[in-house]
Amino acid sequence: MENERLKKQIEFLKEIDKLKQVFRQTLLMDGTRHENDAEHSWHLAMMALVLSEYASEKIDVSHVIKMVLVHDIVEIDAGDTFVYDEKGYEDKAEREKKAAERLFNILPKDQADEIKALWEEFEERKTKDAKFASALDRMQPIIHNYYTNGHSWREHGVKSHQVLERNKIVSEIAPELWQFINDILEDAINKGYIER
Repeated sequence: MENERLKKQIEFLKEIDKLKQVFRQTLLMDGTRHENDAEHSWHLAMMALVLSEYASEKIDVSHVIKMVLVHDIVEIDAGDTFVYDEKGYEDKAEREKKAAERLFNILPKDQADEIKALWEEFEERKTKDAKFASALDRMQPIIHNYYTNGHSWREHGVKSHQVLERNKIVSEIAPELWQFINDILEDAINKGYIER
């Protein structure tokens, strides 16, 4: 192939196909199997498109979609760290930074810089777009757990106060979504899916 730029772009697209093999603790909502990272990223992109009206500040939906599509690519190398795994979080940032360097640099420099900047913005959670993207990332597993009778909550002994503490960013950027989370969490407690 003569076009070096295209060669790098195709190599990156081939490499990120591996995201389909990174499985999360969350089950699909029908409970048949664990969700993979590619499915998770697609679902977040759809959530951004559908739920953007609930952001407390005007957000750039296209920018949010870009962030959620790239936010977990690093897990190809770094693996998925369960959100309530304290030990796994000890070196998570280091593993993911190293993965970002390798994976994003497969691309031509301009695209590598753009995608790395999106990933860093998501990780820093300082902009309103990044906060909304992060809120969706935190909300999605709660919905999955609710519709799978608390599968990963029960499997890992997660308590409702941990879920609320971990996900309070949602209250800052999307109060109505935060209320929804509180409502389904209370219902999950009542149904025995999670302990208070």
